[in-house]
Amino acid sequence: MANLKIKLVKSLNGRLEKQIATAHSLGLRKIGQETVQPDNTQTRGKIAKIGFMLQVTKVE
Repeated sequence: MANLKIKLVKSLNGRLEKQIATAHSLGLRKIGQETVQPDNTQTRGKIAKIGFMLQVTKVE
């Protein structure tokens, strides 16, 4: 199964509580933090909600 490397590139300051909660559920709390998540529908949905704050790359 493929994985996604997700990096937070924009600040969480001033964002809606739901957006902050989504970032925290991905394991992202500070700008520049990276996490590796499985490529599934749940992760894709979270990325769709806050994709403008993220940089996503596919990891084999």
